[in-house]
Amino acid sequence: MKSGVPKGENCLVDMDSKAGDLFSAEPADAAGSGGVMGKLWLPKGLSATVAKEWFDRRRASIRPWAGFVDHRKFTKPRNFGELCQRVVRNFDTYNSNYIFIFLGLILYCIISSPMLLIALAVFVGAFYIIHLKSLESKLVVFGKEVTGPHQLSLAGAVSFPVFWLAGAGAAVFWVLGATMFVIGSHAAFRELEGGSEMEELFMEPV
Repeated sequence: MKSGVPKGENCLVDMDSKAGDLFSAEPADAAGSGGVMGKLWLPKGLSATVAKEWFDRRRASIRPWAGFVDHRKFTKPRNFGELCQRVVRNFDTYNSNYIFIFLGLILYCIISSPMLLIALAVFVGAFYIIHLKSLESKLVVFGKEVTGPHQLSLAGAVSFPVFWLAGAGAAVFWVLGATMFVIGSHAAFRELEGGSEMEELFMEPV
């Protein structure tokens, strides 16, 4: 009586083919994910899709820039209480506009400083090279394997001297100072949406 169970070499061939089918999905996925660039490590929860969705939501919620900079809507607060009310409400109303102002100041700071551009290029290049090396074989430093987050740290350590020469610390403080001045001034002197009636409503004692 013949059985359907393969024997001898046929069994080995059958097992090899099944093993090949089992592990063939991983390389296919890796190839379909964009090669080496598709495998680049990103912080958990962060991806190009998430960043694009966040950017689109912020762009859709931007208040019209013409009204944002309308000089007729800027007045001096009558007292400290009104100042606080304006700052809180305007931050809530124009938060997307303020974010794009912050991003614009960062972009301006980078573009206006060639050394910062070079430092960023060194950081990105160092991270990419380190990541390629880790794909070829396990990258070990001081007896420990260099994983995704550690690759960013190592790239930062390599490019730190360039950032220091480029005055990155001063650039960060400049961006923060300019952001606080521009956004703070707008939030403090811009009248609330709805005009003086809205401000009087918030100032009424309960």
